[in-house]
Amino acid sequence: MAVAAMARGGLRYGPCHRMLRAAGSRGRIPWPGLGDGRAAQGGWSRPAPGGAVQYCAELVRKRDYEGFLCSLLLPAESRTSALALRAFNVELAQIKDSTTQKTTGLMRMQFWREAVEDIYCDKPPHQPVATELWRAVKRHNLTKMWLMKIIDEREKNLDDRAYRNIQELETYAENTQSALLYLTLEILGVRDIHADHTASHIGKAQGIVTCLRATPYHSTRQKVFLPMDICMLHGVSQEDFIRGKQEKNVRDVIYDIASQAHIHLEHARSFSKKVPVKAYPAFFCTVALDDYLCNMQKVDFNIFHPSLQKKNTLLPLHLYIRSWKKTY
Repeated sequence: MAVAAMARGGLRYGPCHRMLRAAGSRGRIPWPGLGDGRAAQGGWSRPAPGGAVQYCAELVRKRDYEGFLCSLLLPAESRTSALALRAFNVELAQIKDSTTQKTTGLMRMQFWREAVEDIYCDKPPHQPVATELWRAVKRHNLTKMWLMKIIDEREKNLDDRAYRNIQELETYAENTQSALLYLTLEILGVRDIHADHTASHIGKAQGIVTCLRATPYHSTRQKVFLPMDICMLHGVSQEDFIRGKQEKNVRDVIYDIASQAHIHLEHARSFSKKVPVKAYPAFFCTVALDDYLCNMQKVDFNIFHPSLQKKNTLLPLHLYIRSWKKTY
C-alpha cells in the first residue's frame, strides 16, 4: 500500500508548510479570509471572535482535524468555502453521537434540511455554519442535490444497525464522503467526469476507513457496524468485536474490508493522468487513508492495536509533501 515518502534534504518549505505548522496552534489561524473579524450578515450574535468564518474553522479543526489540514492546502479563494462545507458535514455527523433518541436526531436533521432549502432561497437561518454555507453556495453555485444527499444518508444512518454488506457501506460512503468531494471539486471550479470518478472511489475508501477506525470506539459502546456478510463469511459475531478478540478470523474480516478501501484508492489513482491538476487538492485526504491502511498492515490487521488510535504527528508534513509533488 502506498505510503507518503519522506523528503530527503533540499526541500524548501513554503507558505503551505507554514500554514500546516500553524494548524495545531491555539491562536488566530494565519491565512487569508479567516479570523478577519467580520460579522456575518443576518443579525446572529457572534459565537466566537472572528464571526462565522472563524467558528467554522474552529469546529472543523476540533472535530475533523484531517479535513482541516487538507482545507489549508486548497487555493486561498477556496478555503473558507471548503471549511464551511466541512463544518456542515461535522454538524450532521455529530447528530448521531450526541443524541440518545432517534426522534431528536430526526428533528435536527430536519433543521438542516430546511436550512439548505432556505439557503437556496437566499434566506439562510441565523446560524454560523448555515451563513457560511450560504456564502459558499453563492460563490460557487454548489449543487443542492449533493447537500441533500448527505443529509438524507446521515438520517438513514441514525438507525443503530450494522451494514448488511460491503455494498451498503459503499452506498453510504458515496452519498456522504463522495458527495463532499463532488462539492469540493465545484468549489475548486472543476467539473470533469474523470475527477468525479476519482472522487467517487476516494469517497468510498474514506467511508470504509472511517468505519474501521471507529470500530474500537463503537465496540466499547456495545455497537458494531462492520458489514455483516463479511463477518458471517469468516464466522465472526458482533460479540467477538465487543469483547475485543484478536483471533485470525477476526483479523481476516478487517483484512477483507481494508482491502476494499485499498482497491478504491488504486482505482482512483488509475485516473490520475486524466484528472485536471486543479482537482488534486480535493484528493489530498488520501494521505491519511494511506497512512492508516499501512499502519493496519504493520499490526497484521489487529483493529484494536493501540498504535492505530494515535494521531500521526507527521501528517501535516506528509500532506505538504504530497501537495508539493502534485500527486494524490
